Amino acid sequence: MQRVLIIDDNPEVGKALRLLLQLHDIDSEAVLTPQAGLQRLRDDTSISLVLQDMNFSRDTTSGEEGRQLFSAIRHTRPDMPIILLTAWTQLEAAVELVKLGAADYLAKPWDDQKLITSVQNLLELQELQMQQLRDSRQRLAEKQQLLHAADLCGLVYQSAIMHDLVKLAVRIARTREPVLITGPNGSGKEKIAQIIQRNSSVAQGPFVSVNVGALPNDLMEVELFGAEPGAYTGISKTRLGRFETADGGTLFLDEIGNLSAIGQAKLLRVLQTGEFERLGSSQTRRCQVRIVSATNADLPQAISRGEFREDLYYRLNVFELKVPPLAERPEDIAPLLHRFLGDKLSLGERVLPWLQSYPWPGNVRELENACQRARVFAEGRRIEREDFGIDFAQATTSARLQIEPSREMIVAALQDNQGIIAQAARQLGLSRQALYRRMEQYEIHLP
Repeated sequence: MQRVLIIDDNPEVGKALRLLLQLHDIDSEAVLTPQAGLQRLRDDTSISLVLQDMNFSRDTTSGEEGRQLFSAIRHTRPDMPIILLTAWTQLEAAVELVKLGAADYLAKPWDDQKLITSVQNLLELQELQMQQLRDSRQRLAEKQQLLHAADLCGLVYQSAIMHDLVKLAVRIARTREPVLITGPNGSGKEKIAQIIQRNSSVAQGPFVSVNVGALPNDLMEVELFGAEPGAYTGISKTRLGRFETADGGTLFLDEIGNLSAIGQAKLLRVLQTGEFERLGSSQTRRCQVRIVSATNADLPQAISRGEFREDLYYRLNVFELKVPPLAERPEDIAPLLHRFLGDKLSLGERVLPWLQSYPWPGNVRELENACQRARVFAEGRRIEREDFGIDFAQATTSARLQIEPSREMIVAALQDNQGIIAQAARQLGLSRQALYRRMEQYEIHLP
């Protein structure tokens, strides 16, 4: 159960706040001194939010006691959201503490509705964060089990969306059915294909990869099906095609969306019958191959435009795995940085949030290239934003100009900043008052 701790030297203030919170089904307690408040925080882990005064001596109006209490709470419970209760004479001190991480400040006499809205939002965020922590722990335990039971081919991830994808890939791997992997360039489609191969019944067989979209029509047949001596000028011995080379294993057909019409027809035949002939031979051959294909194209749209065969699409797409772009899984950036930069290099202050806010149009491949550049330019010191060679300011400014914050974006920003209104507002490019208005507009009630 969540509780609010009120720390104020005026008993009447504590009584009024407790009554107000009780009317909204929020459990609370009040203490009169900073020392008593800190002791309650040490004793009671159910306390989820603090409402604290800025002064505790009748002859003091500087707000210094409030600063000291704020710092002590931060030391005792670093993630505790704190709302400051301040008179107008301590307003400047309260604003300073908001910059240091206080969740909000309210001037006395306070606005009941604004206070309740702020408290409810912060408590909901706390509950969501606790649920996310529980989910993260469960996901970590599942990942450890998965690592013992399956070969993930060194894939680095932390996000829930990638965890679900990997679990599905391992499950699908046990079948012999074709798999279509979709997603943008550089997102890791081939790595998912390797995971399917390594956890399949043909794991001991070969894994053969071919970019079919890059094959000219006159070479496609030879590359996939092979050729006999004399089949064309310059060939003096038998050349095995990729299907034969992959016999007993997995054939990974990359960029399948770019395959020519002729190539699609020939590929469809071998998928339907399992039979093919080498160029220059009339002997029909058969092979046992697990087909995994990948594309960054929208194949249903390509079908509607007459650019891709519908029958081939359904042959390839018995199972579909969608690899999300890196921008949709910013949680994966930290472990990827650890992989690309190593243990000896560290990031400058606020570099990681900047990296997580960048849209990464080139996905994981772009991040890896940026890390290689940063290693060179940092020359052993802490890595700063400019070392990555990316115009972060332009990217984030463009995003703010183009996108009006949605309900989801606001919730995400509040999560990213542990419920600190001022910091979430800055991330969204809004004033604190504008963020409050949008929270009321969207009636944010987190699950």
